[in-house]
Amino acid sequence: MTRRGAAAAIPLVAVAHGSRDPRAAATVEDLLDLLRRARPELPVRAAYLDHAAPTLAGALAELTEAAVVPLLLTEAYHSRVDIPGALAELTARRPLLRVRRGAALGPHPLLITALERRLAEAGVRIGDPRTAVVLVSAGSSDRRANATVSAVAADWAGGRGWWSVTAAYASAAEPTPEQEVRRLLRAGAPHVVVAPYLLAPGRFADRIRRDTLAAGAETVADVLGAAPEVATVLIERYERAVRTAERSATA
Repeated sequence: MTRRGAAAAIPLVAVAHGSRDPRAAATVEDLLDLLRRARPELPVRAAYLDHAAPTLAGALAELTEAAVVPLLLTEAYHSRVDIPGALAELTARRPLLRVRRGAALGPHPLLITALERRLAEAGVRIGDPRTAVVLVSAGSSDRRANATVSAVAADWAGGRGWWSVTAAYASAAEPTPEQEVRRLLRAGAPHVVVAPYLLAPGRFADRIRRDTLAAGAETVADVLGAAPEVATVLIERYERAVRTAERSATA
C-alpha cells in the first residue's frame, strides 16, 4: 500500500451492501482494520446501504469532505445508481459537503490473487490442470455486472493452468453454482472447486457452500473478506478518487 501525505487527511468512507447477518459487518471491520494498521493517519469508516448502521448519510454526518468507495465487486445497480443517488441527495442538503466518489473494487488483478489465496487456504493446489474452478458471484439483474464476472473468470483461466475457470451466479442469472458444478462433472472435470466472489459471509455464501457441495464440488473456499489484496485495491480506489478530484480542481 502506498502513502500520500496530502490525501491522508481526506477520510475514506467504504460503503458495503449490508446484511442482517452480523458476520458481514464484522468482516467489513476486519478489512478496514487492515487499512487502519497500514495507514494510521487515514480516517477510515464504514457505511451500509441496507440492513446495518451507519447509513451513508450517518457516516458522512460529521464530515465536511470524504472519499466514498463502494465495497462492491462490480459496477452494478448499487454502485451506478444507489450510491450516486444517495450522494446527490446529501450534497443537495449539504452544499458545503465535498465528496469524491471512487469506483467499485472489481475487476482488478489483485482480486484474482485473493481468490487463489482463499483456495490455497482451503487446500487446493493453485493452477492444478486437473481442477475446474467455479467462480460464484451473488448475481445481478444488471447483465453488464454478470458479464463482468464472466470476464473475470475468463481472465483467471488464461495462462493460470486450471482445467477451466467458469462463472456462476447465486441469484438473478444462470448458471446457478450447482448447475455449473454438475455440468463440469458431466464434462469430465476430475476435480471441481468453488471460489465465492463475495466480500463477506452471509446467506449467499452459506447457500453456495451447501448447494455446491451437495452437487459434487470437492471444496468451497472462504469469501474474500479481509484479504490483504482486497485492502490494497481499496486503497488504490481511494487514491484514484482523490487524484481525480485534485486534477479536476486544478483544471
